[in-house]
Amino acid sequence: MGLPWYRVHTVVLNDPGCLLSVHIMHTTLVAGWTGSMALYELAIFDPSDPILDPMWRQGMFVIPFMTSLGITNSWGGWNIIGGTITNPVIWSYEGLAGAHIVFSGLCFLATIWHWVYWDLEIFWNERIGKPSLDLAKFFGIRLFLARMACFGFGAFHVIGLYGPRIWVSDPYGLTGRIESVNLAWGVEGFDPFVLGAIASHDITARTLGILAGLFHLSVCPPLRLYKGLHIGNIETVLSNSIAAIFFAAFVVVGTMWYGSTTTPIELFGPTRYQWDQGYF
Repeated sequence: MGLPWYRVHTVVLNDPGCLLSVHIMHTTLVAGWTGSMALYELAIFDPSDPILDPMWRQGMFVIPFMTSLGITNSWGGWNIIGGTITNPVIWSYEGLAGAHIVFSGLCFLATIWHWVYWDLEIFWNERIGKPSLDLAKFFGIRLFLARMACFGFGAFHVIGLYGPRIWVSDPYGLTGRIESVNLAWGVEGFDPFVLGAIASHDITARTLGILAGLFHLSVCPPLRLYKGLHIGNIETVLSNSIAAIFFAAFVVVGTMWYGSTTTPIELFGPTRYQWDQGYF
């Protein structure tokens, strides 16, 4: 009797290399789609009138996110706020799209490599002489690496120490521009319309995440906790990851509905809440 269809993860349960391979493949697909979609939108986007015909009115999806992260120049010689560009650098729409596609190709090669060379020493349990998955350590590695990248985003990219800075604007979308922001460490940082909250929240949360990652790398959970939380069950670990993504998506949906500094209206368009309340 075969396994039920929803237990598909048993294919990679005892194959550490394949488990890592399918995770890298997920990143490959996301990065490849992002780069390809960005190039497609750039091919049909008309930047001639950013006031009366902004990107959100043209149905753009990826370009608003790129612009909110500080990208305004194009290799085509135009700027999103008007004017011409003679020497665009790597921080451009085409440059960022190309970087995503190259990154996707490298991840695809890494996927093939890890699928073939699955019997690495890092996956080998010397006590039992068999390959095994230390999922608690896996969690620590992923938490540490992800939080390092996010910490760099808040500490360097957003405040303009190294990076293109971010798009800042006013509640009515009249003064949109690229600008660095100052950190907000007080209670005002809980206001979704305070720009400094983006950087301060990133630095604070990612610092705690880095410490948590180091903790999970160096400390093994007790047996009772290990069994109680089913840490050794790959299905439980994956479901927890999906739950974390759901929580993040839930927060994004709320900020997109009511508006926040991360979704300026000249890039993403007015929110439904603004239309219902007669904001304008």
